[in-house]
Amino acid sequence: MDSILIWMESHALQHYETYIRILVSALLGFLIGWDRESKSKPAGLKTYMYVCVASTLITLISIYSVEQYSDGSPGRMMDPMRLAAQIVSGLGFLGAGVILKDGLQVKGLTSAAMILFVGGVGIGIGAGFYSMVIFAVLISTLLARFGNFMEKRKMERTKQTYESKDVAL
Repeated sequence: MDSILIWMESHALQHYETYIRILVSALLGFLIGWDRESKSKPAGLKTYMYVCVASTLITLISIYSVEQYSDGSPGRMMDPMRLAAQIVSGLGFLGAGVILKDGLQVKGLTSAAMILFVGGVGIGIGAGFYSMVIFAVLISTLLARFGNFMEKRKMERTKQTYESKDVAL
């Protein structure tokens, strides 16, 4: 048990900046989404947070995979994550397929963002970046739950506003 704790501590200290980057991207994406949500735009809190974290996660994985798989050959040109770029392009098409527009109402944006996010998670796990991906999923899920709470509060306030206008008439 002690050896596991020592490994976790050294790993956390070694990769703290990675976790900070994911946390900062989640918070910034969430704040941007909060701003969009307050303006009644179709994409909101969770959509922006998922896209931001997914982009950060994919970028970090690209950076660290080159370091991890280059075998210390300075003259060697390599890009082990070239396929990841193609996966991301495919995820864009897949995500576009779940977005539906019905009059002024747009549905499926969070689903499309989550498809991109899940793609980043899959690429990360495939590259062996377990702790980075697990942390990204945990922080994103936590903030998405908070986003659900904020959206519910907004809907309740909107409903109360309409009910008070109906009573006034």
